[in-house]
Amino acid sequence: MKNILAFGDSNTWGLVPGTKERYPWGVRWTSLVQESLSDARVIEEGLCGRTTVFEDELRPLRKALDALPMVLESTYPVDAVIIMLGTNDCKSLFHANAYTIAKGLEQCLNTISSYVSSDKILVVSPIHLGEEVWREDKDPEFDSRSVETSKDLQKFYRQVAKERGYKFLAASDYSRPSNIDEEHMDEEGHKKLAEAILEKIQEMKIAKMDKDKGTFQFGSF
Repeated sequence: MKNILAFGDSNTWGLVPGTKERYPWGVRWTSLVQESLSDARVIEEGLCGRTTVFEDELRPLRKALDALPMVLESTYPVDAVIIMLGTNDCKSLFHANAYTIAKGLEQCLNTISSYVSSDKILVVSPIHLGEEVWREDKDPEFDSRSVETSKDLQKFYRQVAKERGYKFLAASDYSRPSNIDEEHMDEEGHKKLAEAILEKIQEMKIAKMDKDKGTFQFGSF
């Protein structure tokens, strides 16, 4: 049985928009991917508020660069990694542009690469933030600049992946944030992202699809 580490923030954890609740199994994208695989286990490692390299003084212990060595050792052996981070890095507190955030992601990838082969790493740029995510009734930790930064991540993440031989997927090509909080995916967003990631898993030959359970009718490798 292969191990696939799904490492990310609240959109990997499965936060229900506008709440502090979590989507149940069978709804969040990690579980949908799991249910479609016949020979692999998806290790869900999402954490709300997680950043790449930034220390959030309002929410401690959220820095991915610190967590990754522990996670990779505790879940060893890891055969593949899906990493989707960057949304929280867009918060106004960090004053970071997309280029800087991508450099932070690169530091995380340096750690992952010491455990996992480069051709088994999938870099996922996150969904875009909604145009008014910064409103007081949504998430005022962001501002209007955060929205534009979130849109720029795809370009720089794609470049990092290409230069280092990782596979790349833009979540924003398939899913968008809910109108409720303009930050987190709704059920349909999770489904569409799961479908896109499953296609990448087949392309990367990470695991086999369960034809009876999967969303698609995949051929054998």
